Amino acid sequence: IPESGHKYYLQFSTEDYRTGEDAGNCLATVLYPKKKSPPVVSIKCSHTKDQKEIQEEDNRLYQRIRHQNKPVTANNIPDSYGHIEPALEPVWALAVAGSSSIMWEKSTETLGYSLAQVKSVRQWIRKDDFTEFDYTVLLHETPTQEIISCHLRLTWLPGHPLRVKHFCAPQSRAGDEGSGAESGSAAGPAAAKGANF
Repeated sequence: IPESGHKYYLQFSTEDYRTGEDAGNCLATVLYPKKKSPPVVSIKCSHTKDQKEIQEEDNRLYQRIRHQNKPVTANNIPDSYGHIEPALEPVWALAVAGSSSIMWEKSTETLGYSLAQVKSVRQWIRKDDFTEFDYTVLLHETPTQEIISCHLRLTWLPGHPLRVKHFCAPQSRAGDEGSGAESGSAAGPAAAKGANF
């Protein structure tokens, strides 16, 4: 589109991240503006799972996290063999969801990202019902093949939007490293501990 940028029309299918089952089909338009700003996206999806089933899965994931004997701390998920311990699968699933907001913000028409590894994760104990984690994640940038290190603070409660705040290590080229524009950040005494935002 002259003076505006490139607009793409997409049709794609989705699948459940954990099970690989068909999760529905989507139609989307994506406009990458000429000026450096996030893409403008319009998307409509038909889902094969109903909302009640999705909520039940979210609640099962949440209960697994809440009923740990002690706060989660872990390194190198997956390990060097690509293995994820079953007890850490909920932590990995939240890392995938949280990292997607970083990938969304940093992706351009010529650069894409995928989550390569959770280098470290630490769960914070909160007085309310929310779960809160600090992650250091490695993102794989394509086509450059660079690995980008990002710190993210993630707060979640089923039925509420995932809240993510992040900071990525500066890269050799100029770019955006941080956020604050997501749906919020952790609040309360736990938020002040251990994060350098």
